[in-house]
This record gives sequence, C-alpha cells and structure tokens, in this order.
Amino acid sequence: MNSVFQGKSFLKEIDFTKDELLYLIDFAAHLKQLKKKNIQHHYLAGKNIALLFEKTSTRTRAAFTTAAIDLGAHPEYLGKNDIQLGKKESVKDTAKVLGSMFDGIEYRGFSQEAVEQLAEFSGVPVWNGLTDQWHPTQMLADFLTIKEQFGTLEGLTLAYAGDGRNNVANSLLITGAILGVNMHIVTPKELYPEESLISLAEEYAAKSGAEIVVTDNIDLGVKGADVVYTDVWVSMGEEAEFQKRIDLLLPYQVNQAMINKTGKKETIFLHCLPAFHDLETEVAKEIQASSGLAEMEVSDEVFQSDYAYQFEQAENRMHTIKAVMAATLGNLFIPKV
Repeated sequence: MNSVFQGKSFLKEIDFTKDELLYLIDFAAHLKQLKKKNIQHHYLAGKNIALLFEKTSTRTRAAFTTAAIDLGAHPEYLGKNDIQLGKKESVKDTAKVLGSMFDGIEYRGFSQEAVEQLAEFSGVPVWNGLTDQWHPTQMLADFLTIKEQFGTLEGLTLAYAGDGRNNVANSLLITGAILGVNMHIVTPKELYPEESLISLAEEYAAKSGAEIVVTDNIDLGVKGADVVYTDVWVSMGEEAEFQKRIDLLLPYQVNQAMINKTGKKETIFLHCLPAFHDLETEVAKEIQASSGLAEMEVSDEVFQSDYAYQFEQAENRMHTIKAVMAATLGNLFIPKV
C-alpha cells in the first residue's frame, strides 16, 4: 500500500500539509537516532540518485551524498559544467533522459520553474535543494533543530533578521505559518517580502494560530523571540548588490544587543551557513578591505555562543534530507497523515 509520500516530489513547502511536514521532521529524528546508534537503514538499496548542482554548496552536496549512501543508494554528482539545463538541452529533455537512468533527482539552482519541470517530465521524485524562491530541505532541518531544543514547535516565536525577501526568508515565513510558529520578519522596508507571500502566510497562520509580523522595527520584531535566525546579506548571483545591502542591513546585524532585546533567557540562534562572522575567509577579508567590517550578518560573539546551534542545524540537513528521500522513494509503509 502506497503512502501519501510515495513517488511525490519535494519542491516547496506549500505542497505539504502541517501534519505531513511534522511527520517528515519526526521521521528525520528517528533516522538520526538510527545513525547515532550505527543501525543500518538501507531503505533505498539499489537506487541511483542524480545530484544536479547549478549552484555550489558544501552542506547541500554533503547532506544529499551522505544521506543517499546511508540509505544504500548511489549518488551521482552533476555540476554546472556537466549539465546543460536550458542551454544546449531543454529542461524537459534533460528530465526525460535523467528520469530514465535515475530513480530520484536532486536539483540546486536558480530557477523554481526548472525544478518544477524536472518533476513534471522525469517521472521520478525530484527534491529541491534550493532555488531563488524556496529552500524546503533547509526548513525541515531548521524546525527539527528547534524542536530538539524546545520539545515542541507550536506557539514558539522565530524572528528572522536580515534580507526579508530571499529564499530562506520566504520559506521560513510560509513553513512557520503552516506549523503554528509565530513568524517575525525583521528587515528594512525596502526588503519586505512580496505582499502575495505575506498574504499567503497569513492564510496559513489563520488556520494554525500563528502570528505573522513583518516590520523594520528591531525592538518590536525580536521581542519575545525564542529563536533568532539570520542569513547572509547577499545571495549567490547578487554580488553587485553588496554595498547597498551592507548599508541597509548593518543595523539588523544579529549581535548580543539584539539577543538581549528578546527578553528571553532561553533564546537560541540559528544560521543556515556559510556565515561572515570573522576574518578567516578570503571573502571576509575582501569585505573588510572595501567596507571596514570584520563581522557582517552575525557577530562572532553570538556565533560562538553556547546558545548558537548552527552546526547542529547543519548536521540536521543530512537527517531531514534522508527522511524526504526515504519517504518519497523508499518501499516502506508510512501511514497517511
């Protein structure tokens, strides 16, 4: 008997119900325990997985690779120089070719339309590793991390400070609203999420009981936050916007003063990484040379604090991706939720 997940693609959060997302989070926690106890779980033995990367990533590539291997599958990495999506070959034709050779496809790139077309024409489950619009696998890892720390999700408040219109902010806003987490997007007015996205979040929040706040007022935005979350100020492909973003977002840097404004003693910090919190990278040194900043979206004090869980969050990418792959492609019975 097939489950609600069997053969389904994982393209964006709005394709799944609250209960389905919670099931995947809990399933990931179960798989994490199996991993920690060194118990094999080869639910995808004999399967072949294509990993398509138009955008590079340390965590996404490592998470999908290790997840596939742990599940008994073979992952095949295809970087931007290996694929010709929309250049020499249409996405539709590429999807048909890969779908005939692989049992599942991961895509990390720019276009949400591309990942949707891969799912439409490949005939196999397709998983969104990131597009310019959505970052659904990151969300499962984020909310698993939060649930591990608080034991629940409903009624918590997450304040996201930074660029309020990037893929992470989009996905946090919608996923939090679906799951009943109060979502505060704290960002300059110039970087507010699209009105249609805010309206959609409010529709979900009306059902889940969540509160949606979009504000440029930092004191209001972070007050009562159980989780303070940030991301890099400039996404891949937007490097020309760097100085403009610094000027806009410097007041929204997550530092100890901002954490103190939450008024909570148990607030945790999250970041989907990589983070510009010190001068130990070439890019950070270039930023300092041009702007004088040694820290950007998060201070090193916060990043290195005991309440910062970004590395647990990064590890959870592997466990939650494993849950998505096993649920949608594996031959295991998962009851309808």
